[in-house]
Amino acid sequence: MNSSLILRVGIALVLGVVVGLLGGQPVADWLAPFGDLLLQLLKFLIVPIILFTLMVGVNQANVGSMGRVGRKLLGYYVATTAFAIVVGLTVATLLEPGTGMTLDENAQVEVPENPGFVNVLLSIVPTNIVGAFSEPNLLGIIFTAIVFGIALLKLRESKSHGEQGERLYQVVEALSAVTLKVMAGVLHYVPIGVFAIVAETAGEQGVNTILALGDMVLVLYVALLIHLLIYCGLMRLFGVQLGPFFREARTPMATAFATQSSSGTLPLTLDAARRMNLPQSIYGFSLPLGATINMDGAAIRIAISAVFAANVAGAPLDLVTMVEIVLIGTLISVGTAGVPGAGIVMIATVFAQVGLPIEAVALLVSIDALVGMGATGLNVTGDLVGTAIISRTERKYVRTGEQTQRDGGEAKVDVAT
Repeated sequence: MNSSLILRVGIALVLGVVVGLLGGQPVADWLAPFGDLLLQLLKFLIVPIILFTLMVGVNQANVGSMGRVGRKLLGYYVATTAFAIVVGLTVATLLEPGTGMTLDENAQVEVPENPGFVNVLLSIVPTNIVGAFSEPNLLGIIFTAIVFGIALLKLRESKSHGEQGERLYQVVEALSAVTLKVMAGVLHYVPIGVFAIVAETAGEQGVNTILALGDMVLVLYVALLIHLLIYCGLMRLFGVQLGPFFREARTPMATAFATQSSSGTLPLTLDAARRMNLPQSIYGFSLPLGATINMDGAAIRIAISAVFAANVAGAPLDLVTMVEIVLIGTLISVGTAGVPGAGIVMIATVFAQVGLPIEAVALLVSIDALVGMGATGLNVTGDLVGTAIISRTERKYVRTGEQTQRDGGEAKVDVAT
């Protein structure tokens, strides 16, 4: 209980792979409920942690600063997503995954419906708050938290209701603290859940699947590593300390890798930002939004899948098609926010738009879990990197607190010092 959480998660990852590969499908089925429990515990925390964290964050900032941070976030998300697709296309073009494979033209795959960019934008404003919380609709929850947070801020500034506003703010702040206490308890179960999920994934995929499409998986992870190095360069450029950053970010990174869920990992990502001593007024907004629309890992996956499909079909991509993939993939990554199987939805949509054979999706489905793990890990990392960088640019506007402070017996380090 007192050992390092990342040490326990790391051991769980290794043991999960070993047990899954040795035990196969029977062990995977037996362990599945333990992994499902972790996902349910994390989803259980999503609504209160977003709602209370964001409301408190809004009340520590002002409306003007939120607009400025929002513009920076949008620019960061669009730029890094587009660049991730360029990285994926470049690496895949050089390493040529799928060359020599043949396409089964009779293959069929069920692809979830793409809701479309306009529908995603409309879902930001929920028609029913209770419905938004029960789904959960992350964009709707973010909108609700911001609207009520701003209303609470105005209430506190009001001469007639200022005292009531302050009392209400103290209640919301206390609820946020209680949620963090609950999360501290859930953290102890994370290694067990990670072990079960990884063992289940390894057992279902098996060695044969990994070897059959190993070049595709290898190329994807090479591209993810290159993009991670680009993150490191960006953080160094903006003065973010890499050591403290990765010390706190590694737990949500590993959990996202195991669970393949950016939104499910959100409670751990928010906790990591708190431990980094980043401004709550920034991370309370940037991380929930990033978990919904910022998908650098998924963007790389789209690019490499497109090159893979083109090589399997024997028709390598030309420059014009690559530019189309960059533009379409950037928009699609937002347009599939919150959709189950979002990775496959994005890939199928891009394939349809640029004329790639949809049958190739059937090949990619077989390794969906393997590539989804790495892509999700990078998605979450990108959210934290963007938050740390934007916090650095906002240091003259916000106060992050003391450089090192104690909170519940655990140190928080300002990574942007």
